[in-house]
Amino acid sequence: MTKIVKFAFLPLLTFLGLPMISNADIGGLNPCKDSEVFQKRLAKTVKKLENRLKKYEEGTPPQIAIQQQITQTKQRFTRYADSNLLCGNDGLPHLITDGRWSHGSEFLLPSILFLYISGWIGWVGRKYIRTVGQTSNPTEKEIIIDVPLAISIMTSGFLWPFAAWQEFLSGDLIASDETITTSPK
Repeated sequence: MTKIVKFAFLPLLTFLGLPMISNADIGGLNPCKDSEVFQKRLAKTVKKLENRLKKYEEGTPPQIAIQQQITQTKQRFTRYADSNLLCGNDGLPHLITDGRWSHGSEFLLPSILFLYISGWIGWVGRKYIRTVGQTSNPTEKEIIIDVPLAISIMTSGFLWPFAAWQEFLSGDLIASDETITTSPK
């Protein structure tokens, strides 16, 4: 009976938990290309770099490095202005992560890359611990990392989503209840 009650309330809870779409503007944010504060921030940043540039003679390595930094700064601000990023009162671009597809490119690719990289790190760490656990002295190899073994595992971990799916289907991904210890209550 309780399963039926839970199943009946699931659609109601799902409906109440969904955010409603707002028709308001996005918190006072403006396109970066139209933001005066954004343009002032660009001018201020470039001016600071140009003041540092005056301290060095023409053609010296520090002067060349600062000149490259000025060029990169201008290019970065131009990319921000040409994209659909929105700037706040501080003149900095803000990422909109409220589910609107018009701002999806600002957040989707970085978030997917973050999840892939963090999953890769976790998968490789898990595989290293499981591999080392089968050696004669696993505690020592957990403290003093076996670098050649770790590198070989790291290079094989790039296809971790497929390996995880394969282990899930085979039942090796999730530990059985018998292998999990519980403390006395």
